Amino acid sequence: MERVQFPFLLFLIFFLHCTKTSAQSPPPSGPTNITGILEKAGQYTTFIKLLKSTQEADQINSQANNSNQGLTIFAPTDSAFSSLKSGTLNSLTDQQKVQLVQFHILPSLYSISQFQTVSNPLRTQAGDSSNGQFPLNVTTSGNQVNITTGVVDATVANSVYSDSQLAVYQVDKVLLPLQLFKKAVSPAPAPAEKPKKRVSGSDAPTKSTGDASVDSSDATRSNNPAIKVISFGVAVSAAFYSLLL
Repeated sequence: MERVQFPFLLFLIFFLHCTKTSAQSPPPSGPTNITGILEKAGQYTTFIKLLKSTQEADQINSQANNSNQGLTIFAPTDSAFSSLKSGTLNSLTDQQKVQLVQFHILPSLYSISQFQTVSNPLRTQAGDSSNGQFPLNVTTSGNQVNITTGVVDATVANSVYSDSQLAVYQVDKVLLPLQLFKKAVSPAPAPAEKPKKRVSGSDAPTKSTGDASVDSSDATRSNNPAIKVISFGVAVSAAFYSLLL
């Protein structure tokens, strides 16, 4: 009887030990890597290139892994970049490209539900973030989140990734800051002034009735033959009279 119980007790002790060990040793999670997250999600090739070329990817990873502040990233898809006007990215300086990427980053962690209660405008990482140099506005309609930059209106399509320090959301347009793209929303030029209407002969001002009658009478006297003869006779008589004197 004792021989039967002893192996069973050994098995029970071994089983409990293994269970306890596995519960205390969960698989470790690696550090946050924003480019790795986007590569896994797909369709963010252009945004990944910008994150790397501007070195903002390293900055994001450092903040997400070494800070308790949290970050929110709006990630435009490749389709969003394709819809930009040709040459838009190439027209930017290196510093402006940094500001463009930073404009897609909020220095706080926001869930979808928190966007419903935020106060606009929201500060971004671009420019002097302490003074809100490159702000954007967020509005919600139910669970839909809309973003306005002053240049474009974008919509949060879905959540790409979230943890306690980082939230990444897909947006359907590239967020263009007003400070860099003022020309895109400059007012249209004023319409050209219409040419003045020329005055035709029928529209020309006419003389008054009195003036017309005076002109008519003058013309009549000057063209009357009898008056011309009388005038000639008077002139001849005056000349003859002067000879007699």
